[in-house]
Amino acid sequence: MSPSGGVTRNTLRQQIADALRDEVLAGRLPPGREFTVKQIAEQYGVSATPVREALFDLSAQGLLASDQHRGFQVREFTVADYRAMAEARALVVEGLFRNPAEVAVRPEGLASIRRRAAEAVRAAKGGDLDVLIGYDLRFWRELGQFVLNPYIADFLTRLRVQAWVFAVHRLRRDGMDENVLWFGHEELVEAIARGDHEQVHAAMHSYYAHALAWADRLEARGTGANAPGRLEPAEPPPPPPPPMPSKSPEFPEFPESPGHCA
Repeated sequence: MSPSGGVTRNTLRQQIADALRDEVLAGRLPPGREFTVKQIAEQYGVSATPVREALFDLSAQGLLASDQHRGFQVREFTVADYRAMAEARALVVEGLFRNPAEVAVRPEGLASIRRRAAEAVRAAKGGDLDVLIGYDLRFWRELGQFVLNPYIADFLTRLRVQAWVFAVHRLRRDGMDENVLWFGHEELVEAIARGDHEQVHAAMHSYYAHALAWADRLEARGTGANAPGRLEPAEPPPPPPPPMPSKSPEFPEFPESPGHCA
């Protein structure tokens, strides 16, 4: 059976949404960057309809802001936003592991998660931000498959993507070290594999404490006319992103091997 036009359009819509999400996560589309449906459609060489649908999908995920007259803009998250994301994640995960009936750990899924954990830690220690983002998101997404409520898993994934959108420009500007990055992926997955709820809670507490401590430091650095939580204009703005591909290629969601951002 040949694919219908609807299937083709939906596939193209998802490819465009994935590609733009990757550009935002890689920092090539910086916060505040504005564009229109027409611009993206021309850069991809496609019609406006799947582009418009993809942009509205990303808006629904909280990555873009839309304006009837100005088009779309990459959303600018503040430190207060980031703190709220971390607190929301902590509350949800804390509740999940207090109720084991909401989590079903499948041993056959642990081998892949262990690989994601090891690669995420290696990238974090090596300072490779692009690779870290890809493996970190894949790690948490695969862990989310153990959660029996798919709406909770989707919510947690969305928050982590938004948190990386907040973080990527600050990390590229300020650098990465153990005071900002969390290296506990492997400890967490082994605690889950053992069914050690106390150690799971300890690992998650470490994870969220890291996030909130970084938010505290960013807030403490806020000065003068800068709005709380916004990037300080101490350095020139990043260069414009490279042109979009002329056609919409296949974009993998996350790397199976190091080298590309998710």
